[in-house]
Amino acid sequence: MLQPFLLLLAVATVGVTGYMLVENFRFVEALYMTVITITTAGFTEVRPLTDNGRIFTICMLVLSWISLAWAITRIIQYIINGEINKYFKARRIMTGIDQLDKHVIICGFGRNGQQAAQTLRYHNKSYVVIENRPEVLEKVIREQPGLLYLEGNATDDDILRKAGIQRAHALISSLPADADNVFIVLSARSLNSSIRIISRASESSAAPKLKKAGADHVIMPDRIGGTHMATLVSKPDVIEFIDFLSGEEGEAIHMESVDYLQIPEQIRDHSLKEIMEWKKTGVNCIGVRNKEGKFLINPPEDTFIRLGMKVFVLGTRAQIEAMKGNIGK
Repeated sequence: MLQPFLLLLAVATVGVTGYMLVENFRFVEALYMTVITITTAGFTEVRPLTDNGRIFTICMLVLSWISLAWAITRIIQYIINGEINKYFKARRIMTGIDQLDKHVIICGFGRNGQQAAQTLRYHNKSYVVIENRPEVLEKVIREQPGLLYLEGNATDDDILRKAGIQRAHALISSLPADADNVFIVLSARSLNSSIRIISRASESSAAPKLKKAGADHVIMPDRIGGTHMATLVSKPDVIEFIDFLSGEEGEAIHMESVDYLQIPEQIRDHSLKEIMEWKKTGVNCIGVRNKEGKFLINPPEDTFIRLGMKVFVLGTRAQIEAMKGNIGK
């Protein structure tokens, strides 16, 4: 967009300099002559021109006419091509990303990435998408006009910085190539040592490499899909119930983890019974994780919750929100 204006500025500079050298005009006089020549306004000359001045003016008229025509064409082309709209759209997206905190970065927006985004939207989690295929982004943008996205390679550190990785809570790497996922995990871990990283793996041999690179969790969609289908045969009712709890159909049902430090001080180091009965909201405890990372499903009421432990609860959306309000006080 600057090119047409820079060209006109260059022509004006040539005109002012030329009139000062050829006709010995003062700066203001030379500027006046240059402006009326470029704009072809036809006002009175400062004073009669010499032959050299007339020849210079003819050259200026031709040069300025060509430059002005090109500048106008360039500006119209810029507007028609939507460059201004693209600029403001990119600015809106970057402003939206800069305002995010504790968000999720999704690298790769194929089937797995889109499914992850759908679940995050359902749970009201903010996220940014990084995708290097324009055709994929164009399709998704039509369906989700307000999507925050960056077009580029997620293996580029600059792209991750633009996505706000220093402020992000988690990163999901769902690229089809395991090597790319390993590279992204390494980059993300080096840029944010505390970020939670979940990566996709296509081959079982890639899982330990991703773990060594810094991934907290490695998911193999094909293995999970096969196991899920087989379990639907052996235990269909159980799987359907779990799908109901975790999917959009069970929109009223939520699961939440409560860390020891989130529990109000007056009930810390107390039994599970006392903790669950404090300002009752109706949620149910379905499990506990001890400080060693081991899970205890359906724990007894006399289980004491100590530092480093987490309590997992199940309830409706309203019950979970009420519980969060209680533990936030």
